[in-house]
Amino acid sequence: MSRFIARVSHVISQRATAKSVLLPKRIPVVCICPVSTSQGLKSLTRYNKTTDWHKKLSPEQFVVTREKGTEEPFSGVYLNHSEVGMYHCVCCNVPLFSSEAKYDSGTGWPSFKEAHGTWGRDESHASVIRRPDNSLGSTGTEVLCKNCDAHLGHVFEDGPDPTGERFSINSVALDFHPREDKKPDKDE
Repeated sequence: MSRFIARVSHVISQRATAKSVLLPKRIPVVCICPVSTSQGLKSLTRYNKTTDWHKKLSPEQFVVTREKGTEEPFSGVYLNHSEVGMYHCVCCNVPLFSSEAKYDSGTGWPSFKEAHGTWGRDESHASVIRRPDNSLGSTGTEVLCKNCDAHLGHVFEDGPDPTGERFSINSVALDFHPREDKKPDKDE
């Protein structure tokens, strides 16, 4: 995709140069800003480069979320966690996964059937994005927080119905918020 954007930008600039030689009019400069999280391209993050992740996160959280590390299997605090609520991004606190989508995959990491805000296969309202990743030795798909670009884990095609997907997420990338029952008091 980035090659396509670079090629379109090059063609537009070449045409603008050719027209400016022929016509004395000023031609507006076209600026294409790629939306991607690939190295060398702009990030979707809302945090600027001055955010001090070392101060905001623990050393393990920093390695996993900012340097694309992976926690040890069967070591995460949320692996066997079964409380009802929402799992949020540890970096920016945006809701990522519902406890209702969590299941025991037996793989050693918390697993979810789908991201919060997903409608069928439509993840446009979810707070996660996917990116191709070859760091595991084979082609895989990395899962990132859409808001702050934090590495969360990976998604695999061996999950339960109805999605058939398994979001394998590092516990240290998550912060759990229990569901608050907002029942009115009987005395009121």
